Amino acid sequence: MEKFLKPVEHAVAAEKFISDEARTNWHDETLWFVRAKRDKIVHKLPEWESLRELGSQIKNHALSNLDTYLLAFEKNAQANGVKVHWAADAKEHNEIILEIARKNNVKKIVKSKSMLTEECHLNPFLISKGIEVVDTDLGERIVQFRNEPPSHIVLPAIHLKKQDVSDTFHEHLHTEKGNNDPQYLTEAARQHLRNKFIEADLSITGVNFAVAETGGFVVCTNEGNADMGAHAAKIHIACMGFEKIIPKAEHLSVFLRLLTRSATGQPITTYSSHFHRPRKGQEMHIVIVDNGRSKQLGREDFRNSLKCIRCAACFNTCPVYRRSGGHSYHNATAGPIGSILNPNINMRENADLPFASTLCGSCTNVCPVKINIHEQLWKWRQVLTEEGYASSGKTAGMKGMAFVLSYPKVFRFAGKAGRWIIRMFPGLVNNTLNPWYKQREMPVAPKHSFRDWYIKNKKA
Repeated sequence: MEKFLKPVEHAVAAEKFISDEARTNWHDETLWFVRAKRDKIVHKLPEWESLRELGSQIKNHALSNLDTYLLAFEKNAQANGVKVHWAADAKEHNEIILEIARKNNVKKIVKSKSMLTEECHLNPFLISKGIEVVDTDLGERIVQFRNEPPSHIVLPAIHLKKQDVSDTFHEHLHTEKGNNDPQYLTEAARQHLRNKFIEADLSITGVNFAVAETGGFVVCTNEGNADMGAHAAKIHIACMGFEKIIPKAEHLSVFLRLLTRSATGQPITTYSSHFHRPRKGQEMHIVIVDNGRSKQLGREDFRNSLKCIRCAACFNTCPVYRRSGGHSYHNATAGPIGSILNPNINMRENADLPFASTLCGSCTNVCPVKINIHEQLWKWRQVLTEEGYASSGKTAGMKGMAFVLSYPKVFRFAGKAGRWIIRMFPGLVNNTLNPWYKQREMPVAPKHSFRDWYIKNKKA
């Protein structure tokens, strides 16, 4: 059964990840490489900022008319011969899929990557009911073998090196020990998964975009695994959060151009598969899921987060995510966007996440649909503190800082005293009791503040 990490504090989990300095540096550099690829390809489009604005406006419009578009989608999908189901939460989502599986005596399922099914913990639920579920995205299959959740919504095994994959495949697929050749390992996975596709009775996919106008939906993959599963199995179930709706088919071109450029720096996803109706003899189902989304829609400060198209550009640019790893966010959706989505689902368990940010704004700058991510992180900090979910130490620290910053004379005195203590008694701050000292060199304190320097030089 798939293992889920106990929701421990982000800082505690991150400390464990950072203890392997070489892996941390590699993780940081790998994701920055993806971010740099994104920059190169978006700068080749003179209309990039116009595309972002258009994508943002379409999403704003869809969220403001969600009831109309969802009902239109349902009507058109049903007219196409698709069975549409509505799930209020993860439990209902899982029960609907189990009912379909049992009704059809399904024992084996193949599933393409779907963060919604991760959010609903579908795999362990179905496995506990005696049904085999095989993730067919290569990265997802690797972490499934290792009994781990994905650490990234686009690159689920990005925390693993070639040697880790080789060891995993040797254990589960009996590949040659120590053979790290990517082509050899990929071929082993291909042969293994091909049998799973052939044996499966049912295929589950996610949904990247659902079109109200046509009742169809689009699934984007780089491996074609969603197509293999959906076309080989006699039943296809597509699972979508209700925010995936867009009004018209003509809007797809905007989002397909934004998505992959932001995600991996590619001009287009290798496979953008359009599904409208079941083939002859096949059943097709769509499960539309709320699971807290309507609550987020009603939060004025946070409704913008539902515009997310799950490209993970905010992950790849975030200095905290790159150095702390995805598992430290203890949820299916990690990174900056996960840190504003997850407190909506459970404030108590996810109160630490909005604080796992420098608020540098890089996430907002790269977001293809202009979600004000760093502003929402800042707002969540205020909400969580007011609701009493922040830790007592953090609350006391914030109140102390608020007092110091409210009085210029107190601020200048505190700064002067702090600089003197750091210079004269560095051991008082350079010790393990100081969280800021962990995993970093403390800077040498200057003798004078910038304000003092400015006043002196201005007079000169």
